[in-house]
Amino acid sequence: MLPPIQSYPDPAIKVLHPSFAKYHQRLAAVERLATGFRWCEGPVWFGDGRYLLWSDIPNERIMKWEEETGTVSIFRKPSNFANGNTRDRQGRLVSCEHGGRRITRTEYDGAITVLMDRFDGKRLNSPNDVVVKSDGSIWFSDPPFGIMSDYEGHRAEPELPSNLYRLDPATGKATVMDGEIAGPNGLAFSPDEKQLYVVESRASPRKILSYDVVEDGTRIANRRVLIDAGPGTPDGFRCDEDGNLWCGWGMGDPDLDGVMVFSPEGEPIGRIALPERCSNLCFGGIKRNRLFMASSQSLYSLYTNARGAVGW
Repeated sequence: MLPPIQSYPDPAIKVLHPSFAKYHQRLAAVERLATGFRWCEGPVWFGDGRYLLWSDIPNERIMKWEEETGTVSIFRKPSNFANGNTRDRQGRLVSCEHGGRRITRTEYDGAITVLMDRFDGKRLNSPNDVVVKSDGSIWFSDPPFGIMSDYEGHRAEPELPSNLYRLDPATGKATVMDGEIAGPNGLAFSPDEKQLYVVESRASPRKILSYDVVEDGTRIANRRVLIDAGPGTPDGFRCDEDGNLWCGWGMGDPDLDGVMVFSPEGEPIGRIALPERCSNLCFGGIKRNRLFMASSQSLYSLYTNARGAVGW
């Protein structure tokens, strides 16, 4: 656990714009729930079981934290170097696997179904992050990060560009949504699904791109830069029900480590300082008002006055 703070409010929570004040739960503090991992990623909340899953990629395992007891255990090992995780609209776990260079779904009985591992006959690179839209389509990024070394996967040469994909699991058809993103990484929809946001992690500086979702959710258009990260390193992120973006942030400077919060217009409104870089996050808890932050070697949480967007 983190050392106890001396008093409320927790100085780790910074209000950068007056609009963030209503999301700041002044009688809550950042909590370290677990530590001792190598690189935490892909947190996903299971409200029906009141537990959180997240990936510990180099240790090739998916971890589990139980809200009622605080128990930490191994959910799956080996995990095939799983990275990003989400749930589909039937509540099943959907995972990006670096090791198998594939997208998988965990069925109710625990069986694993491969949803996609090739495009145009060529192997995917290393699927990174994933979201499922309300129509059931699966959107994921496929940079080569997991095949660049043997630390988070198996070293290999890319066979495909770093594409952003949409997969229709009913038909099995995959479509490239954008093949011109320099290192597509985290992605999320706005609460109304009219906007798609994607981290361009190999741009200099890094950027969060925004697209209009068009043609009944089957296409994206009007690519633009929503957020110029400057010296920051955005990774995974999620939206709250008001459309604000809560973004994993950091690496390279302790003053950047943690979470940055942006308005739907891309204005920085809040910050949560952590002692480690935050790679990815999600909302959970009974009211979807508890922010879970997968951060380098540890898992953190913070109660907020925001609620995560339904479905994410």
